[in-house]
Amino acid sequence: MVTKTLDITTLQAVKDTLLSLLDKDTEIILTENGQPVARVLPVKKLPRKQLAGLFPNAMVMHDDFDEPLPDSFWLGDE
Repeated sequence: MVTKTLDITTLQAVKDTLLSLLDKDTEIILTENGQPVARVLPVKKLPRKQLAGLFPNAMVMHDDFDEPLPDSFWLGDE
């Protein structure tokens, strides 16, 4: 990661530059009178994780799940 140092008094004037630097994965150190006062870091976008078991019992598999369906199912008879 790259580190960049800027004086806080110039912050308003360089807002667009700051945002473009953050897009390039750059760390920015804000200073006042040569003393560091803040660190600005880009926010990492986290991949969305799938959570198994989030809705337990939402689906139920019956014992006859893999049994052949009756002819009435395929022929539309009831």
